[in-house]
Amino acid sequence: MPPLAPYDPHDPQHSSAPPARHRVAVLVMPGALPLDVGIPLQVFAERPGTSYALSICAESPGAVPAASGLVYQVGQGLEALASADTVIVPGYAPPDRPVPQPVREALVAAHERGARLVSICYGAFALADAGLLRGRRATTHWDAAAQLARTHPKVEVDPNVLFVDEGSVLTSAGVAAGLDLCLYIVRKDLGPRTANEIARRLVASPRRAGGQAQYQPTGWMPVAGGEQLEEVRTWALTHLDDDLTTQQMADRARMSRRTFERRFVEETGRPPHRWILGARVDLARRLLEDSDLPIDQIASRAGLGTGANLRLHFRRALGTSPAEYRRTFSATLTQ
Repeated sequence: MPPLAPYDPHDPQHSSAPPARHRVAVLVMPGALPLDVGIPLQVFAERPGTSYALSICAESPGAVPAASGLVYQVGQGLEALASADTVIVPGYAPPDRPVPQPVREALVAAHERGARLVSICYGAFALADAGLLRGRRATTHWDAAAQLARTHPKVEVDPNVLFVDEGSVLTSAGVAAGLDLCLYIVRKDLGPRTANEIARRLVASPRRAGGQAQYQPTGWMPVAGGEQLEEVRTWALTHLDDDLTTQQMADRARMSRRTFERRFVEETGRPPHRWILGARVDLARRLLEDSDLPIDQIASRAGLGTGANLRLHFRRALGTSPAEYRRTFSATLTQ
């Protein structure tokens, strides 16, 4: 889709007539999350300097029950998707329920016609259910990423990023990441000046550093199976500043290393060395949030050695630096 030209009535190139309107349709599903719906309505609202024409639709016109006890009164049905240039599916709950066949067919038809498909948060489940994410990289809220990957194994789910641009299909992580994606779309369509101005109006950052992994709660260590090795993991969490090895953990579990590694993966979904590294990064996050210790001391306490090593693993795991993370999340810093 070619970039849109910002409309400036004082520009001689645009003095005769405004550009063609770019039609954005926001598809409200039952159980829609209010913030997810509100974000595109704010970003793509018709205003001077843009060429967006915004509409809200649902499977059928009328009242659509939303989350938090709200109800949306929607004036258009799926016919809005037939003429939309961009279709946005905000998140809804529960996300794993089957998408109605008419909605699925309308999404597929819009995509085949060349429309740009966008999801916010759990809206990725609707695109996946319609088959539009098959063979593509995508994301959703971190708390549903494993579920999306499990129910749609042909989708390459990345739980660590704020959004994914696959060309004609774009997906975002939870809630605020929808704002990141919508501003990114404006930046692609109309340029950074317009995107920055919209961000200022919304008192938002035009771009955020890092990915959504930094917003996952500390201590978030997903478990896929049983808890036979829970005691070993609990012990390991108190020895992260030691030279902790897989063999030490296997010895404590009274298992051969091979058996231990197999059972550990069954219970946690990751091999022991990756789990240890994740736990160390997690501890470093907590120390950055709750203390004013220097970076080198935090690296030592977390078992990551040096500040340089901490920065390397922080960037790989969270997509940001320890200093930037501390500025964002530290409880010891004041405005």
